[in-house]
Amino acid sequence: MRIIILFLLLGVGFSTAAQTDWLSKLHEAYPDYQEKSLEDRRFKHRELVDALQKLESPFQVQQEGLSVEERSIHSVRIGDGPTTVLLWSQMHGDEPTATAALMDIFCFLQAKDDDFTAFRKNILDRLTLVFIPMLNPDGAEDFERRNALGIDLNRDALRLTSPEAQLLKRVRDELDADWGFNLHDQSRYYGAGFHSENMATLSFLAPAFDFPKTINPGRERAMQVIAQLNTALQRHIPGKVARYSDAFEPRAFGDNMQKWGTSTILIESGGYPEDREKQYIRQLNFASILAACHSIANQSYRNFSRSDYNKIPYNQGSVYNDLLLREINYLHPNGNSYLMDIAFDLGEREYGGANGFYYQGRIDDIGDLTYQQGYTALSSGNYTAEVGKLFPEVLADLAEAKALDAMSLLKAGYAVVRTKKPGPPWERDQHPLWILGAEGIYDREVATGLNPPLIIRNGAGEVVYAVINGQLVKVE
Repeated sequence: MRIIILFLLLGVGFSTAAQTDWLSKLHEAYPDYQEKSLEDRRFKHRELVDALQKLESPFQVQQEGLSVEERSIHSVRIGDGPTTVLLWSQMHGDEPTATAALMDIFCFLQAKDDDFTAFRKNILDRLTLVFIPMLNPDGAEDFERRNALGIDLNRDALRLTSPEAQLLKRVRDELDADWGFNLHDQSRYYGAGFHSENMATLSFLAPAFDFPKTINPGRERAMQVIAQLNTALQRHIPGKVARYSDAFEPRAFGDNMQKWGTSTILIESGGYPEDREKQYIRQLNFASILAACHSIANQSYRNFSRSDYNKIPYNQGSVYNDLLLREINYLHPNGNSYLMDIAFDLGEREYGGANGFYYQGRIDDIGDLTYQQGYTALSSGNYTAEVGKLFPEVLADLAEAKALDAMSLLKAGYAVVRTKKPGPPWERDQHPLWILGAEGIYDREVATGLNPPLIIRNGAGEVVYAVINGQLVKVE
């Protein structure tokens, strides 16, 4: 009887379904714990510090050091269990999804009198959790990948040139972390497998610690936890979980953490439909990280194997685009028509101190893109595309341009309007007409790297769609 009770306490011997159900429960309960002060991806160091200052005992918030530009870098500690877990986020300044999720996790861990009391106690009794929510505050300030020295912190694990890398290594060594969570964002254009119709919403990796990709007990434990998370996540993002490349990078922190004896799990936040700000992916991070901590506390990951991990499809780059036009008859300026697929991506251009952004479209690829996918896709339907015409009149200002009947102009084949005072580009973004200054310069052919405004006609010659700044407009 004592042995059975011990197994129940440890979580050993539970069914797979019982072990993975926590992620679903956390996923469902997420709105109750969301940190409301962080509403999008472009929050700054000051906002993070304000949220950290609200944390009370048993949290221990400590300034661990300063960035190159002397912004404070904090750790947050909670729990007093024998197993130590280090979680660090935003070592790349433009990868904040997990940072926001960690703040949500803090809200969850300080909550009381809910359905997770026993779950929470189990984690905090068995684990010591140390978080570094924003390792690169200088990069976050400008929404840039690298730090203020121009160094990629994830390639500074050996030389330790930057103060941020030195800090992370010191905290790991002082904690002698048993487990590590390396939290990142990846491009939203990855697919979960090459021939998959699914984007990679979350990608995981148990990093290699040498070139032969040896699997020792520490790395295998990380694989088992990932396999368990994948099983649970299939209920919420079926087919949208991928596995990051395990090619060994001798300068990277994840690879070296594994080498230094810390079982390390990389989580990359990718893309999801209608989630440009990655707020749903933030929710998935919240549920996944907490479920993983519970698994580590109970060792329930032992019910999974490296073969379960190896079933997860690899990340495939450049599988997705923001807009994909399939089998469009492109009317070339030479008068001929050519059947092709056209893929547009939307870049983000910052303004206001990187607090806001507007879109800048560009053609990523053309030709036979059969195996490409699009967040927005226009399927083949005997459509013809041509570059839109320039409206002949030069208008006074942006307000006058916006007052035009855009749909009527598009139906007549006009896509571009000139104004003497066009206003800043972010005020023209996502308008159904391409609004320019008086010079009226725009791309007038379909080619990679360009951003032409397109008019799309059906088989009867009627204008039914337009592509303005890389975004599909339905012409009503």
